[in-house]
Amino acid sequence: MAQYDFDLFTIGAGSGGVAGSRRAASYGARVGICEDSRWGGTCVIRGCVPKKLLVYGAHFADDLQDAEAYGWRVEGKVFDWPSLIAAKNQEIDRLEAIYRRILIEPGVKLIEGRGRLVDPHTVEVADKRYTAANILVATGGHPVTPEIPGIEHVISSNEALDLPALPKRIAIVGSSYIAVEFAGIFSTLGAETHLVFRAGEVLRGFDHDVRAAVGENFRHRGLHLHPRTEIARIDKAAKGFTLTTKTGGHLEADLVMYATGRAANTQGIGLEEAGVKLAKNGLVVADEWSRSSVPHIYAVGDVANGFNLTPVAIYEARSLAETLFHDNTMKLERANIPSAVFTIPPVGTVGLSEEQARAQYGAVDVYHARFRPLKHTVSGRQERTMMKLVVDRKSDRVLGCHMVGDDAPEIMVGLAVALNCGATKKQFDRTVGIHPTAAEEFITMRDKTPEAGHVPGFQVGAEG
Repeated sequence: MAQYDFDLFTIGAGSGGVAGSRRAASYGARVGICEDSRWGGTCVIRGCVPKKLLVYGAHFADDLQDAEAYGWRVEGKVFDWPSLIAAKNQEIDRLEAIYRRILIEPGVKLIEGRGRLVDPHTVEVADKRYTAANILVATGGHPVTPEIPGIEHVISSNEALDLPALPKRIAIVGSSYIAVEFAGIFSTLGAETHLVFRAGEVLRGFDHDVRAAVGENFRHRGLHLHPRTEIARIDKAAKGFTLTTKTGGHLEADLVMYATGRAANTQGIGLEEAGVKLAKNGLVVADEWSRSSVPHIYAVGDVANGFNLTPVAIYEARSLAETLFHDNTMKLERANIPSAVFTIPPVGTVGLSEEQARAQYGAVDVYHARFRPLKHTVSGRQERTMMKLVVDRKSDRVLGCHMVGDDAPEIMVGLAVALNCGATKKQFDRTVGIHPTAAEEFITMRDKTPEAGHVPGFQVGAEG
């Protein structure tokens, strides 16, 4: 008779939990998984996927406008927000059903309810207890807001995905990737959009040229930026809300959204009672093999690593399944993980920022390409693409690639492969590109940026 009910019990059916459970079961492990919300987690239900669908919907506003410059006549165009939300919801329902199916097919036992650790080998769900040789915590994270007067009036990214109507005026507080993505969606769809943030530029932690390029494109699009601004209080007004800044300024909006950070879902699930150590920020302290302070309790994804990237959670969870149940020791290599910000136009980046590279390597060479995309030489849209390479001067190895412009996330996946292979600038230079494309600029950049500063201005129609 088996000592435990399961070989692996997973708490949380998001991307990481599903990936690890499914793979473990495919190798013959007895696997149980519990979920107290919808199956699919943050990414599928209230994150990457629905948000990307809204980005696609917003893009059509630009596409229809640009089409007229290319000879198309689009009469009577009308946007209907509820139709977009309904289409989004239909796709999310379809994906949730798929997530359930791909768990059931290899034999994973699905358990509805909130999981809580009772002891290092026992999880309680809906008043029933399950024992497991190994436990995987994949509970993800949630939005957090500051404690200021009137904070009860705001929405988070969760509610922004299901608004009954498109607001006429929206104030988004924050400058993270979530904030700028929703700013792009709402402003492109026609809402008067205000982005309020404490820093001097959006996207703290990204390369400084990426931050500047996103801000410049936002200004060209008519989005209202309020840098170096902090909100002191929010009051309900006769129409909408009044935001009061710490310097006494005021901003009126029909809707207020906060995207000022996320916290790990580690509270109230028995982790500390089971001996699992948590960091000061609430994340599970886990090693490179996803092991917590309790050897047979593991944690992956947003609850542990702080990356907040779905592919990272999936890779960690699959590596765990390979290591535990397939005699194939694997772990995530944390260097050169690509990421994207799906604002309009989007950001793609992999490797080190210029600031990080200078701190780690000292002497680096920086190459830039800045241009108006060929498409917009005809459409007339004032949108700019920025591309950047950061190179170790001593070894010639490319340390970072950064782009703001259409298709940046798609291009960055290929460049991530190159960086993981240790590609040098000389190898970039001797690669033949495809013309006319934006991507070819990454292999035609020849002139180093002067050390004293960046060369201002843009090329026009560099793809041409």
